[in-house]
Amino acid sequence: MLEEIHEDCGVALIRLLKPLDYYEKKYGTRYFGLNKLYLMMEKQHNRGQEGAGISCVKLGTEPGNEYMFRERAEGSNAITEIFSKVQGSFIGELYMGHLRYSTTGKSGLSYVHPFLRRNNWRAKNLCLCGNFNMTNIEEVFETLTEQGQCPRIYSDSYIMLELMGHRLDREVERNFVAAKAMEMTGTDITTYIEDHVKMSNVLKTTMCHFDGGYVVCGITGSGEMFSMRDPWGIRPAFYYMNEDFVVLASERPVLQTTFDLECDDICELQPGQSLIVNKAGECSLQQIIEPKEIKACSFERIYFSRGSDRDIYKERKKLGEQLTPAVLSAVDNDTAHTVFSFIPNTAEVAFYGLLHGFKQHLNEQKIQKIASLGHTPTAEELSDILNEYVRSEKVAWKDIKLRTFITEGNSRNDLASHVYDITYESLEPGVDNLVVIDDSIVRGTTLKESILRILDRLHPKKIVIVSSAPQIRYPDYYGIDMPRLEEFCVFRATIALLKERGLEHVITEVYEKCLAELQKSKEEMHNAVREIYKPFGVEEINAKIVEMLRPEGVQTPIQLVFQSIDGLRTAIPNHRGDWYFTGHFPTPGGTRLCNKAFVNYYENVYSANK
Repeated sequence: MLEEIHEDCGVALIRLLKPLDYYEKKYGTRYFGLNKLYLMMEKQHNRGQEGAGISCVKLGTEPGNEYMFRERAEGSNAITEIFSKVQGSFIGELYMGHLRYSTTGKSGLSYVHPFLRRNNWRAKNLCLCGNFNMTNIEEVFETLTEQGQCPRIYSDSYIMLELMGHRLDREVERNFVAAKAMEMTGTDITTYIEDHVKMSNVLKTTMCHFDGGYVVCGITGSGEMFSMRDPWGIRPAFYYMNEDFVVLASERPVLQTTFDLECDDICELQPGQSLIVNKAGECSLQQIIEPKEIKACSFERIYFSRGSDRDIYKERKKLGEQLTPAVLSAVDNDTAHTVFSFIPNTAEVAFYGLLHGFKQHLNEQKIQKIASLGHTPTAEELSDILNEYVRSEKVAWKDIKLRTFITEGNSRNDLASHVYDITYESLEPGVDNLVVIDDSIVRGTTLKESILRILDRLHPKKIVIVSSAPQIRYPDYYGIDMPRLEEFCVFRATIALLKERGLEHVITEVYEKCLAELQKSKEEMHNAVREIYKPFGVEEINAKIVEMLRPEGVQTPIQLVFQSIDGLRTAIPNHRGDWYFTGHFPTPGGTRLCNKAFVNYYENVYSANK
């Protein structure tokens, strides 16, 4: 993805099930848990480079001693900074880590997970982190205020912490009443409470309020640990347990590499399910919310998650391979004069799939040519046919990010255009087509400001830009930094086509329909924004995008090729969360926010022009 779209976020949990001396004897260090947490976080660095945080709970401490620790830092070096500080102080049985990408534009250490809610009762201390974004935070805020609470910060993370903390308080008090009824006194009550807290009760009375995609993780001061996945399965989580420890992370290969496991050793947390480990180290899987229609995020598979996952690698190759017929058409079947490449590195696996598809096509052509000779081929004839091959080159290189110390617009644009460089004379000018595959095209900014201009320096006969994902038409509200319709080049091109062809009334009609939908309850709403695209086919929109993104002075023919929706579903059959492309949002809150996004766009544009 050329435009560095960010996702919120990555999580890591580890619960040691034996005394710390055990790990020193078996693994050679009492810091076994901390060291493994570090590895899990480094292996998920792709999921968050704006900040990181960790927390730790030590069991069995005496009053007057700290038992719950937290450290956070901002910036791309946050992991290194944190772990250089905590060696020697963070030692315990429960560890939790988080890597952050902001999807709200809010920055500062106060927004970095984990979030901590303190109390003098160990069981009431709660530390929370997650990979989530909630679509109905204003409703949950009202629920809290109606209870008499007054949250200090208006964000989904803090509001979830306060709501869950409130429910944890009630759970502790429930056990307090039970202990008193059994005529317990003093610290016996404390022990009873900590031994009988049920996090499932807390989760069932908290998470039912939220609409969104999430994996929420938490630890308490008394030793409870949990992780819960949303009932639509939008955000991913994987876990492994043995007699020594329980671990969970956002991605499967992270656990495989960190703990030397096979793929099939690891389980996926199911939608609406929670992994819970109590103070005694007893592990359970509990269904907190009944699963909804499964809409696991397809973008996780296309771009965000590590391509080293067994299944994701195969899926990305399939995405590339399925584009073979469309790319063949774009180059007029001229494989002899076509060079293939990829930008950026995340598109490399799809590139291998596309090459595989072309190799298969070429082999079929060779068989047909040999069969059509009508005689036993000579060595020269065979050599001519068999020497045909698919040509691939490393045509583009990304240089170190250029510093934007120049503020004057034209100079900044000139700097931005040199972020990429090319391999000169890697194709024959005016003769070879150049096919470059990306995993997705979102805003188109980098294509316009850098990629197309730099590729044009090779003087290809034609440039074909290929996206292994379909056209991105709709915002995301479940943790990916794509909130506004007008940011998408597909949306901008569609609006331009409507205006050009005298169909501007469609824009107003969609606006009015969105307003009408917003008057309904969330459960009754439909996504009226989908109608904005109905007048045009994919190829019409593609041509307009090329017209809009073509840099001044570039005359080389350019064509865009996008993955089809059917192709996406064939390659990634088990992750049907395709709302970015189809507008079918999995939750009512997503549909509502999409309608609201079009209303905001329309009113901002048309009110400004009045």
